Amino acid sequence: MSRPKADPNLPPLTPGGLGIYRRLLAYALPHWPMFALGVLGMILFAAVDTGLAWLVKEFLDGAFVERDPQVLVLVPAGIVGLFLARGIGDYLSTFAPGWVGRQVIKSLRRELFSHYLRLPAAFFDRNGVGPLLSKLTYNIELVAEAATTAITSMIRDTLTILGLFGWLFYVNARLTLFALAVAPLIVGLIRVTSRLLRRYSTRIQDSMGDVTRVAKEALEGQRMIKVFNAERQEAELFEGVNERNRASYMKLITVRAVSNPVVQMIAALGLAAVMYVAIRDVLDRGITIGEFTSFLTALLLVTAPLRRLVSLVGPLQQGIAAGASVFEVLDSPPEGEGGPRRLARARGEPEFREVTFGYGGEQGEVLRGVSFGARPGQTVAIVGRSGSGKSTLAGLLPRFYDPQRGQVLLDGVDLREFRLADLRAQISLVSQEVVLLDDTIGNNIAFSAPGAGREAIEAAARAAHVLEFARELPQGLDTRIGERGALLSGGQRQRVAIARALLKDAPRWPRRGSAPARP
Repeated sequence: MSRPKADPNLPPLTPGGLGIYRRLLAYALPHWPMFALGVLGMILFAAVDTGLAWLVKEFLDGAFVERDPQVLVLVPAGIVGLFLARGIGDYLSTFAPGWVGRQVIKSLRRELFSHYLRLPAAFFDRNGVGPLLSKLTYNIELVAEAATTAITSMIRDTLTILGLFGWLFYVNARLTLFALAVAPLIVGLIRVTSRLLRRYSTRIQDSMGDVTRVAKEALEGQRMIKVFNAERQEAELFEGVNERNRASYMKLITVRAVSNPVVQMIAALGLAAVMYVAIRDVLDRGITIGEFTSFLTALLLVTAPLRRLVSLVGPLQQGIAAGASVFEVLDSPPEGEGGPRRLARARGEPEFREVTFGYGGEQGEVLRGVSFGARPGQTVAIVGRSGSGKSTLAGLLPRFYDPQRGQVLLDGVDLREFRLADLRAQISLVSQEVVLLDDTIGNNIAFSAPGAGREAIEAAARAAHVLEFARELPQGLDTRIGERGALLSGGQRQRVAIARALLKDAPRWPRRGSAPARP
């Protein structure tokens, strides 16, 4: 699957949350019709609260002041109609953004996974598998939450607040302006809370990466742990990263827990002051009982969406922090396509000329001035102590790395001149750490040649002595081997890897079902 092309109109990753959030929203924009349906539901939902405040005024003034008998019919019908509209609005504003959110998660995960596959080997040397898996699972869920669910609630509650304040101004502008005096305090609190929540969200995501990493290492290395009686050591290590994750979460929860009551207290003080002034107006015959009750109802109704808006700061900041970490990976330059030179079929004559290479850091230079070559058909063994650079030499040939000095050549041509895909098409690799898929033996062999026929797969399996043990299994080559080939022995896994490498050699091991040609 090819990686989706980046939109050139997208804003670049910036330190500020606004740029990141705009970039998040870009993933939701292709689904704008469904999102627009959700917005319609939000408008309908928000209008109901304003309608309730209006209905209170009409009922009290009509029933107790004007003595209008029609109120007995119109008000109950209005209540039923308003709550029917509220139900429809609630459904649309919940379902539509939820649908968009899952689409965003799917698209973003596809793009991130595709980008993982295109990143150079050096990137994975610098970044552990645990944090990368955490970005693909946990972080993207937070991103979608911020880009869809949170924005939905924000729009719905903002519309509700605007509608209610519009009604408040209509009923009594002086009292409404008096109530808005507490707004600067609430805005200032939200700004402080936002900074704290983003900081703690970043720490949580980092700690989740550590939890994933330690757990993955322990589960994959459980046999080694048992042999060395290291269960307690691993448990203590996991407890350490787990505790750091808990502590970061508690800081986040504390900020959330403190911010909501403070906002409510500020709102309560403003409400108390407004009620004092309003009651004086009633006593002075400045407003009717219906207007007063309607004003008070609208003022009470506005507190709930205001509280929800404050609580949204957390998910939004978590999503922004998660988006920053995901976009950091997406903005990492992928592996290039190599040089312009095409290579259909190599003779198979590699050569290293004065090659010097180092991974950086404290390791220094792993290879220094290495020179050797091999002729087609020749077997070359490279012998040396552990850490002397044998695996590094193998990594230079398919250009997982490029030498700092010197040249690596194939058939007399510098590897950097070849198209990368053409170069790697000439190479089969059987590493010391065999990587197998949780699939059948046959499909693992065919991984190197997806179009291979059954006869070619069996021929490669026979050449690598895989059939010797596969025939003893219930399904033969169609037997699933478990994660990382756990159901096979180490030697059997190596044979499967050798068969996979042999099958890739197209001239000798044909891909379309014919038997292999003998040299």
